Amino acid sequence: MNPDATGGAERAAPDEPLLRKLLGAMSVFTLLMTVPQVWTIWVGREAAGVSVLSWGAYLLSALLWFWYGIGKRDRNIYLPCIGWIGLDAAVIAGALLYR
Repeated sequence: MNPDATGGAERAAPDEPLLRKLLGAMSVFTLLMTVPQVWTIWVGREAAGVSVLSWGAYLLSALLWFWYGIGKRDRNIYLPCIGWIGLDAAVIAGALLYR
């Protein structure tokens, strides 16, 4: 009988530190890839083709992931969500303002 009731499922995989670094890098990369959309809306005052419904869904998702990350105390989850909440809100506000 295995004394560990989880069967070792909670132990970190050997490649987990690498995966966490890659996830952190991708979080920064995808946030940076969204900045041009925000720039176009707010500096260019151009929001044609921007779906408030889609960006609203992204905002809701970021809020839920933020809440989940806080509950798990996982910075890899909740810190990027702060950026996503800000960017998503900026896109939505700009799209509503410059339609």
